[in-house]
Amino acid sequence: MSDDKPMNDINMEAAIIFDTHLPDALKRALEYAGDDGFVASMPQLLHARANAPFDNEIWNTWFFTSNSEESVATTPQGNHVAVVVHGGGIFATPERFRKLYLASVNRASLDGFTGLFGAKILEQEARDVQNGNLPDGTEIPVFSFDEIKRGITNLPRRYAVVMDFEMARRSRCGFASFDELKNDPLMIIRAGGVEAAARYLDKAEDYYGTTEMGSWHRFDDLDPDQPQTWVQFLFDCLGGASDKESLDPASRQQGNVDSWFTHYRVSRDSGFGLRADLAMINTARYVAVAPRNVSTGVRDLPFAA
Repeated sequence: MSDDKPMNDINMEAAIIFDTHLPDALKRALEYAGDDGFVASMPQLLHARANAPFDNEIWNTWFFTSNSEESVATTPQGNHVAVVVHGGGIFATPERFRKLYLASVNRASLDGFTGLFGAKILEQEARDVQNGNLPDGTEIPVFSFDEIKRGITNLPRRYAVVMDFEMARRSRCGFASFDELKNDPLMIIRAGGVEAAARYLDKAEDYYGTTEMGSWHRFDDLDPDQPQTWVQFLFDCLGGASDKESLDPASRQQGNVDSWFTHYRVSRDSGFGLRADLAMINTARYVAVAPRNVSTGVRDLPFAA
């Protein structure tokens, strides 16, 4: 076979973008993705894991920051709701993160940090996101939890799901069995549907070798009258594959060893699961995906004779 055949194929190629400053990581990820790519949301990260072998770095990396977020808002009728946005929501831009970071630390600040280091959002932002209107001018489709549970064919890359706040608050927070998580409302929304959640959880159960997995949120801790947003993170075993191999399943679930994730304390039980309870001041590791023409890069050239 000749090595000089034309290579005009366009491949979707992913890159891991890490930075100790979240806005800078997001900026670089968006630049890599460009207009025709995307920064991976939580459903996309879970989909990639479900289709990847266990020796792939999508499984063996400590954590990933998703391009997904969970917000608390109040409807015009006065009801509290949780709004989950996948693909970029209120905090879809580095500038919005910087606005948060530079806000007054006074407790009366309208767009600073909450006491739990979530991100306060403006009343207008909270109203708009319920209708799929985002600060960057994008309009996205909005679905109810019931619609997501019934199943939607070909979900777009960027969309919102609105669910009753009490349903979100009662969702599992902490360890739960894999079967229980398959029926958990927040897990279903985070994964992008019932089938997507089940597919990921079956693969994760095989990978982790445990009877339970973690799922954490702040809906049971926060003040629902304060509009606020939290970013979703996907955690693997603490420290990566070598840590997984050195810990038996029982010790992984004891949660008796602590680590520091910036100024926010994270216990060993963060080692495997989905989280939306970490401080919004954070390091970040995004996955950016973009089309690449193999003929213009060195990645697929035949260097060996």
